[in-house]
Amino acid sequence: MLRLGIDIDGTVTDPKTFLPFLNQSFKKSLTYQDLTQYDLTKVYNITEDDFWKWMDEFEPIIYKEAPLALYAKEVLDEWKDKHEIKFISARRKHLMEITNQWFKDKDLFYHHIELIGSHDKLAAVKEHNISIFFEDKHDNACMINEEHGIPVILFNTPYNQDPIPKGVIRVNDWREAKKWVNDWSVVKI
Repeated sequence: MLRLGIDIDGTVTDPKTFLPFLNQSFKKSLTYQDLTQYDLTKVYNITEDDFWKWMDEFEPIIYKEAPLALYAKEVLDEWKDKHEIKFISARRKHLMEITNQWFKDKDLFYHHIELIGSHDKLAAVKEHNISIFFEDKHDNACMINEEHGIPVILFNTPYNQDPIPKGVIRVNDWREAKKWVNDWSVVKI
């Protein structure tokens, strides 16, 4: 049994989730392909202060309405009896109730959810002895792989196109992730 560490936003939720909210609020018409940086203050040319004011207002709404990423439920349902599923997210801790309700509404199984309020997931990965991590943020994926020596599945997005080390594996969707994990676990176990 593998211990799967999984980010939520942009990994289990559709990575396009924030786009319509951002475009409406900041009066832009950017496309998903325009999101070439993870730092949305640079993409939308706004200040950190404006961004966090916006997040305080819209984050709960966005997280409540976020659609699932393509094939996420299908694959996670298949894995729920085979592996430990632990969600480790940078979401802020006060969003736990909304997060739990979203998982319930989507009928998405988990063994554990941890909102750490920071993009630094290294301690949580170590604490939960994660076997493989699933991420959409490029530098997180690289740091987790380099620090812990575990494979990291990086969901391909316009904002994570920098080069990756050998232990970070790019996939386009959850079915590709499943194939890689299944092939790797046959060799590993």
